[in-house]
Amino acid sequence: MTALTLRLANRRRMLAGLAAGATLAGVAAVGALAQTGPEVAVTLFNVVGPRDTVVVGLTAAEMAGLGTGQPVEALARKIAAEGQMTVWHYGVRRGDGGALVMAPTVKVALMAAGIVRIEPYRPAHPVLAPRG
Repeated sequence: MTALTLRLANRRRMLAGLAAGATLAGVAAVGALAQTGPEVAVTLFNVVGPRDTVVVGLTAAEMAGLGTGQPVEALARKIAAEGQMTVWHYGVRRGDGGALVMAPTVKVALMAAGIVRIEPYRPAHPVLAPRG
Protein backbone atom coordinates (compact mmCIF):
# COMPACT_ATOMS: atom_id res chain seq x y z
CA MET A 1 0.00 0.00 0.00
CA THR A 2 2.91 2.33 0.69
CA ALA A 3 4.20 2.00 -2.87
CA LEU A 4 0.78 2.90 -4.26
CA THR A 5 0.59 5.95 -2.00
CA LEU A 6 4.05 7.07 -3.11
CA ARG A 7 3.12 6.66 -6.81
CA LEU A 8 -0.05 8.71 -6.31
CA ALA A 9 1.89 11.40 -4.45
CA ASN A 10 4.52 11.51 -7.23
CA ARG A 11 1.78 11.71 -9.84
CA ARG A 12 0.15 14.63 -7.99
CA ARG A 13 3.49 16.46 -7.73
CA MET A 14 4.14 15.89 -11.42
CA LEU A 15 0.69 17.22 -12.38
CA ALA A 16 1.12 20.22 -10.07
CA GLY A 17 4.52 20.92 -11.68
CA LEU A 18 3.02 20.71 -15.18
CA ALA A 19 0.19 23.04 -14.19
CA ALA A 20 2.66 25.54 -12.71
CA GLY A 21 4.80 25.33 -15.85
CA ALA A 22 1.78 25.92 -18.07
CA THR A 23 0.78 28.90 -15.96
CA LEU A 24 4.28 30.39 -16.18
CA ALA A 25 4.33 29.82 -19.95
CA GLY A 26 0.99 31.61 -20.24
CA VAL A 27 2.23 34.53 -18.16
CA ALA A 28 5.40 34.73 -20.30
CA ALA A 29 3.33 34.75 -23.49
CA VAL A 30 1.11 37.55 -22.19
CA GLY A 31 4.24 39.46 -21.14
CA ALA A 32 5.70 39.05 -24.62
CA LEU A 33 2.50 40.38 -26.17
CA ALA A 34 2.52 43.35 -23.80
CA GLN A 35 6.11 44.12 -24.79
CA THR A 36 5.17 44.52 -28.46
CA GLY A 37 4.38 48.10 -27.58
CA PRO A 38 1.43 50.42 -27.82
CA GLU A 39 -1.02 50.57 -30.69
CA VAL A 40 0.60 50.45 -34.12
CA ALA A 41 1.29 53.88 -35.60
CA VAL A 42 0.42 52.58 -39.09
CA THR A 43 -3.03 51.50 -40.26
CA LEU A 44 -3.01 48.81 -42.94
CA PHE A 45 -5.59 48.27 -45.69
CA ASN A 46 -6.12 45.52 -48.22
CA VAL A 47 -6.85 47.21 -51.58
CA VAL A 48 -8.51 44.87 -54.06
CA GLY A 49 -8.33 45.62 -57.77
CA PRO A 50 -9.64 43.67 -60.78
CA ARG A 51 -6.36 41.77 -61.18
CA ASP A 52 -4.51 41.90 -57.88
CA THR A 53 -4.57 42.78 -54.20
CA VAL A 54 -2.07 44.97 -52.34
CA VAL A 55 -1.56 45.79 -48.69
CA VAL A 56 -1.00 49.49 -48.11
CA GLY A 57 -0.40 51.53 -44.97
CA LEU A 58 -1.07 55.02 -43.72
CA THR A 59 0.64 56.63 -40.75
CA ALA A 60 -1.36 58.20 -37.93
CA ALA A 61 -0.66 61.68 -39.39
CA GLU A 62 -1.92 60.61 -42.82
CA MET A 63 -5.01 59.05 -41.23
CA ALA A 64 -5.73 62.29 -39.38
CA GLY A 65 -5.62 64.14 -42.72
CA LEU A 66 -8.34 61.90 -44.17
CA GLY A 67 -11.06 63.32 -41.96
CA THR A 68 -13.61 61.73 -39.67
CA GLY A 69 -15.41 58.42 -39.79
CA GLN A 70 -14.26 54.85 -40.07
CA PRO A 71 -10.73 54.54 -41.50
CA VAL A 72 -11.87 52.52 -44.54
CA GLU A 73 -14.64 55.01 -45.34
CA ALA A 74 -12.32 58.00 -44.92
CA LEU A 75 -9.72 56.44 -47.25
CA ALA A 76 -12.37 55.57 -49.86
CA ARG A 77 -13.79 59.12 -49.71
CA LYS A 78 -10.33 60.66 -50.15
CA ILE A 79 -9.48 58.49 -53.18
CA ALA A 80 -12.89 59.05 -54.75
CA ALA A 81 -12.65 62.82 -54.27
CA GLU A 82 -9.11 63.22 -55.62
CA GLY A 83 -9.07 60.33 -58.10
CA GLN A 84 -5.74 58.97 -56.80
CA MET A 85 -3.57 58.77 -53.70
CA THR A 86 0.05 57.84 -53.04
CA VAL A 87 0.61 55.40 -50.16
CA TRP A 88 3.22 52.92 -48.90
CA HIS A 89 2.97 49.32 -50.14
CA TYR A 90 3.61 46.87 -47.26
CA GLY A 91 5.05 43.37 -47.34
CA VAL A 92 6.43 40.75 -44.99
CA ARG A 93 10.21 40.69 -44.51
CA ARG A 94 12.77 39.91 -41.85
CA GLY A 95 13.37 42.72 -39.39
CA ASP A 96 16.24 43.31 -36.99
CA GLY A 97 16.97 40.10 -35.16
CA GLY A 98 15.43 37.94 -37.87
CA ALA A 99 11.79 38.23 -36.79
CA LEU A 100 9.10 38.62 -39.45
CA VAL A 101 7.61 42.13 -39.72
CA MET A 102 5.26 44.04 -42.01
CA ALA A 103 7.43 46.76 -43.54
CA PRO A 104 6.99 49.46 -46.17
CA THR A 105 8.57 48.44 -49.45
CA VAL A 106 7.77 51.15 -52.01
CA LYS A 107 5.41 54.09 -52.57
CA VAL A 108 2.52 53.24 -54.89
CA ALA A 109 -0.30 55.30 -56.39
CA LEU A 110 -3.85 54.08 -55.95
CA MET A 111 -6.13 55.08 -58.81
CA ALA A 112 -9.85 55.36 -58.06
CA ALA A 113 -10.79 53.70 -61.35
CA GLY A 114 -8.77 50.56 -60.51
CA ILE A 115 -10.12 49.88 -57.01
CA VAL A 116 -12.86 47.33 -56.53
CA ARG A 117 -12.82 47.18 -52.74
CA ILE A 118 -10.89 48.47 -49.70
CA GLU A 119 -10.80 46.36 -46.54
CA PRO A 120 -9.16 46.78 -43.14
CA TYR A 121 -6.09 44.53 -42.83
CA ARG A 122 -5.11 42.85 -39.57
CA PRO A 123 -1.40 42.01 -39.72
CA ALA A 124 -0.05 38.79 -38.28
CA HIS A 125 3.35 40.41 -37.66
CA PRO A 126 4.49 43.68 -36.04
CA VAL A 127 4.17 46.69 -38.35
CA LEU A 128 7.07 49.06 -39.00
CA ALA A 129 6.41 52.70 -39.77
CA PRO A 130 8.05 54.27 -42.84
CA ARG A 131 11.24 56.17 -42.10
CA GLY A 132 11.44 59.86 -42.79
